[in-house]
Amino acid sequence: MLMRTDPFRDLDRIAQQLLGTTAGTWSRPNPMPLDAWREGEEFVVCFDLPGVSLDAIDVDVERNVLTVRAERRPTATGEVKMEVSERALGAFSRQLFLGDTLDPDNIKADYDAGVLTLRIPVAASAKPRKVEVTASGEKKAISA
Repeated sequence: MLMRTDPFRDLDRIAQQLLGTTAGTWSRPNPMPLDAWREGEEFVVCFDLPGVSLDAIDVDVERNVLTVRAERRPTATGEVKMEVSERALGAFSRQLFLGDTLDPDNIKADYDAGVLTLRIPVAASAKPRKVEVTASGEKKAISA
């Protein structure tokens, strides 16, 4: 129902296999990690975006491809000499391919405490429904 793609993660995995390196040596931290699960009649996707302001987040859907873009800007202003800089800065994006059973027109997005939460409803056409069948003048409901 929900597919994700990160070509760089796949390249890292291949490099690890070919070079026999450990995961920590070659893998780069993902600046936009996510969790996704189904909750009743909707999928929930949470992106960790600490240090990103609300106006620096953009969510688009085009042809069942959901794209999340965010920009983490430096917090230090003016003339400063950075002693340690481990937090990734700049623009980041992630794409998720939404299956046909999801309804991209009714996605709800909420941003709180550095977590972007998207709620993607299951399309009405994908939900189980009852079909009424008549036989010999009697009505019986069966699942289809």
